[in-house]
Amino acid sequence: MYVKYQSNLEKHRGYIGTHRCDDTYSALYKAMETQFISIGKGDGNGKLLSETIYKMDTVEKNLLKNFLEVRNRALLFGKSNVDANGKATITDPNTNRPIYMYDGLIPQVERYASKYIYSELTVDALQTAIGMMNQKAEKPTGNKYAFICNEKAWMDIQNKLGAWLANFKPDGTYLYSKEANGYLNVGATYNSYNFGGNTISFIVDRTFTREFGNDKGFAMMIDLTSDSASGNPAVAMFTLKGGDFMYNKIAGVGGLDGLSSGVVSSTVAGSKLVNWGYASIAVFNPYRSFILREC
Repeated sequence: MYVKYQSNLEKHRGYIGTHRCDDTYSALYKAMETQFISIGKGDGNGKLLSETIYKMDTVEKNLLKNFLEVRNRALLFGKSNVDANGKATITDPNTNRPIYMYDGLIPQVERYASKYIYSELTVDALQTAIGMMNQKAEKPTGNKYAFICNEKAWMDIQNKLGAWLANFKPDGTYLYSKEANGYLNVGATYNSYNFGGNTISFIVDRTFTREFGNDKGFAMMIDLTSDSASGNPAVAMFTLKGGDFMYNKIAGVGGLDGLSSGVVSSTVAGSKLVNWGYASIAVFNPYRSFILREC
């Protein structure tokens, strides 16, 4: 008598990409950057009633915001350009150097996720999604699923769960409350759904609306439960050691602040800032995912 152990192992090939954002500014702009802009607001007869003070964002702040947005969108929506032989399909036209691009989170999930097409979102569809996710999970209960959706799917969820809850005739305080001033606060926001010992949390993301539109609902469910054996997270970002974020400065005439003397790297009266880094994302088990799309 013997016991035979079987295991299934898959390897998914991924790549680390480069993200970069540059910004340039003139020496005069940098010298005036800290100045305040006063906008007077009059009463129509030339009399100044009040004054609002605005301060411009620094070049460094705007560049950092742009870099983080570019990197996050690439990690989410990026699509690989590597063929079956491991060769990049895009090269630099000047140096003929290959430019490797990686799959973001959504392309990785779309390739292996279970899919459900609906004409009207119902609670039964949510229960079906939970049931199919449980079949791929390590345990049948105690799972927490993130349900990321566009604004159309978010509104469908709010409407359907509100109607579903009303069918059970719950106590009225679930749906309204009376304020101290006598006004009624009616309605509720539904941010999670529990069924069969598992919980899904609804997250609306306008990035999904921009990518998939708002006329049809789109939602993606991911199992964020960590691996029970290794403790590894379900989704992780990879980079080179110390290479996730770097910045460089190229000083022109006037220096970095526009008013400095000394050695410069350019004869132009302006400077350049560069934010860049290496990053990629991996969904360790893309099979534990589910996509709902309105037809």
